[in-house]
Amino acid sequence: MHRVGAIILAGGLSRRMGAFNKLLLPINGVPMIRRVVETYRAAIDGEIVVVTGFEADAIRDALSGADVRFVHNSDFEQGQPFSVRAGLSDAPDADLILIGLGDQPNLTVHDIRTLIDMHSAHAADKITIPVKDDQRGNPIIVPAALCSQLLADQANPGCGKFTRSNPDKAQKLPLSQVGFYHDIDTPAAFLALTQGGTT
Repeated sequence: MHRVGAIILAGGLSRRMGAFNKLLLPINGVPMIRRVVETYRAAIDGEIVVVTGFEADAIRDALSGADVRFVHNSDFEQGQPFSVRAGLSDAPDADLILIGLGDQPNLTVHDIRTLIDMHSAHAADKITIPVKDDQRGNPIIVPAALCSQLLADQANPGCGKFTRSNPDKAQKLPLSQVGFYHDIDTPAAFLALTQGGTT
C-alpha cells in the first residue's frame, strides 16, 4: 500500500476574481480552501502541505485547526510553478504526492481515490495526469522518487515543462469526473457554483 500525501497550492494572486481572494470565498459557509482541504483529508491518510503566498495570513486563518502543514512561497508573484517548487522542496513524507489546486471545490473524495487507484493500477513509477479529450486536469500524482528531478530546473520548476520534456516519465489517464477540470477563477464561475452548477 502506497503512502499518499498532498501538496495543495493556495498562493496565487487571484487576479481574475477581481477584488476578492477566491480561496476565501464561502461555499455553504465554508471558505473554499477549507472545503478543498477537507476533501483531501477525507480521501488520504498522509500529510497535507498547503503552499501559501498571496494573503498568507488569511489563508492560514481560514484553515485554523485543520490537519495541515504550511509552506510559504516567497516567490508567489512569479506564478504557479514556483509554488510547486516550494511544496516539493518541503514535500510530505510519502510514496506518492498529489499536487492539487485550492480552487477546485467540485473535486470529491471519490474522484481523488479513483485517481490514486488508477495510478496504482498502471505505471506507478510515473507522474499521472488526468485527462478528458484534450483537457489536462488536477490533481496530478507525483512519485516521491521523481521530486528531485522536478526541482532540477530552477528557472522552470514543477511539472509542466518536465512532463513535456520527459514524456516517458508521465502517463495521461482518462478520467471523466468534472471535479478534475473545473476550477473557480472568475466571479461568473463562482456564481455558477453557488447557484448549484459547475463552472
